[in-house]
Amino acid sequence: MASQVMGDDVGAKRVALISLGCAKNLVDSEVMLGVLKKAGFGFAARPADADVIVVNTCGFIRPARQEAERTLARAVRLKKADPGKMIVAAGCYVERDRALLEKRFPEVDSWTGVRAFDKIAEIVRGKTILEPGRTFLYSEFMPRLVSTPGTWAYVKVSEGCSRRCGFCSIPLIKGPFVSRSMASIVREAGRLADLGVKEINLISHDTTAFGRDRGLRNGLVKLMERLVRVDGIEWIRFLYGYPDGISDPLLDIMADPKICRYFDLPFQHADPAVLKAMKRGMDGPRVLRLLDKIRKRLPDAAIRTSLIVGFPGEDRRAFRVLLDFVKKARFDHLGVFCYSPEKGTNSFNLPDTVSAGEKEARRREIMETQARISLAGNRARIGRTVEVLVEGLSGPGRSDLLARGRFQAPEVDGVIKVVRGKGPLSSPIVRAEVISAGAYDLRARVAP
Repeated sequence: MASQVMGDDVGAKRVALISLGCAKNLVDSEVMLGVLKKAGFGFAARPADADVIVVNTCGFIRPARQEAERTLARAVRLKKADPGKMIVAAGCYVERDRALLEKRFPEVDSWTGVRAFDKIAEIVRGKTILEPGRTFLYSEFMPRLVSTPGTWAYVKVSEGCSRRCGFCSIPLIKGPFVSRSMASIVREAGRLADLGVKEINLISHDTTAFGRDRGLRNGLVKLMERLVRVDGIEWIRFLYGYPDGISDPLLDIMADPKICRYFDLPFQHADPAVLKAMKRGMDGPRVLRLLDKIRKRLPDAAIRTSLIVGFPGEDRRAFRVLLDFVKKARFDHLGVFCYSPEKGTNSFNLPDTVSAGEKEARRREIMETQARISLAGNRARIGRTVEVLVEGLSGPGRSDLLARGRFQAPEVDGVIKVVRGKGPLSSPIVRAEVISAGAYDLRARVAP
């Protein structure tokens, strides 16, 4: 995901910040924007118009690194046309393989990884800084320019990851899991509510582990118990959970009317042998039992997962196990990634037994299967009235509203296009009747 993140042009020296990768990167980019604004910098709507181009890179998997390289290459072309421009490369890919990038892009003026986002103004001014020994994790006291639509925002609750999944480079980039304090998160939620934010999305690399490093038991439950008391916040959603974190107390708190009954649980695979090689612990039958438990306790729960195809040793039999699992699980939302060997991970030295073409074919087959499941689920909503959060108009010059239901997370799931009624909306959260459905998006009209 690439986001052009910027504010108003308020100063002589203008910055364009390009945020690549996940929502967690976006929060770091928003903090950098806040720091730059506080330091007196302005912002340009296009990199071509900027004095400084900051690229917050993603280095998680090969396609993300390729996107970062393409973005840096475009910035370099702009600098060659205008030698006065400055380029700053930051973030995960820089942390992961700075030497490689420095060799490939000598035109970049400054480099910084994931430890000094709060020092970005000094870096842009050309100062040499001493980067801290740990990954940056913001607090509610940091300046931050929220770039998402005014009705919702992300709240990062922790940084890093202490798990050791065989394919994942996150612990190598970000270091061990570190939680923010509950008080800090609750204060930030209150400030966001004061800005008119109605939905907060709790994010991290392992959100269900929140507070574990601080000795808290059921930390995410305790956090949500406090967040539901924040005036003005109407929807609370957690993303990036881990299956073993779905406890009875968590299911209990998710019955609260302010909490979206939405579960983002990357299962990665279903075949026991593949999961063992991945160093993941929950196979297909156990997952199906967990899903059954969730749906019995919370019948309107929406469930998203992520899967990996083409992992070393995934033969056709193992893939069929995965495909059969998808058919039985009937996820509401699903994403599939092709396996990418990551230097330094446990699986890096395993033979890459599946060709790139076969990986893509398997990814496509699962997504086609999921599209049929999603279409059936969305069609079942036709005629129902659902609560939606309005984000704005559905496009330039259009009168339809762009919205999401509680069962749709921002940026990764479908949307609802709402035919607006007469007169202004009294609130960004309205009731709407679903009138048609596609595999991913819905159409609705404001309910009388």
